Amino acid sequence: MDLGFEVSELPPADALGEGETAPDFTRPLVNEEFWEDVALSDLTDDSPVVLVFHQMAGDFPPTYVFQRIRDDEWTDWDAEIVGISISSPYELKGFIREWRDFEQFRFFSDPAAGVAEEFGIATDVDGMTGIREPRPAVFVLDEDRTVRYTWVAGENPEFPPYSDIEAAVQDL
Repeated sequence: MDLGFEVSELPPADALGEGETAPDFTRPLVNEEFWEDVALSDLTDDSPVVLVFHQMAGDFPPTYVFQRIRDDEWTDWDAEIVGISISSPYELKGFIREWRDFEQFRFFSDPAAGVAEEFGIATDVDGMTGIREPRPAVFVLDEDRTVRYTWVAGENPEFPPYSDIEAAVQDL
């Protein structure tokens, strides 16, 4: 079957595993109206967080992933779903604006991929010397920032096991 794009294997990652504490960070958190610097710990103080690392906003894989999250009604969970990518706050606002039904999500902007580095999932972007981005990954964090579930892509594109993530959130 011709997918219209190549699937490529990603190099091994040294991602945070279950039981480890996710590093706290502060980055611009973008919603439909504005952005402001917010710490991850501010979010986990309120509820568990499903942190969805994705490629640049507007690319096919993150668009598909957030459409699937929306369609599977993850927003009904007792956890906040938050995207994170190297996209600028301006690009993320455009992504939210383009997909009006993404207004329910918030996205961290991490242009230098520093958070992806801390989570052990940064990877070089093919054909873009010096540019790193997070590989697709999902971390389910409890209120103490303890990682309760980790999924990290081994190839690109690869999509998360949605039912496993849902089960991990329900186990919180």
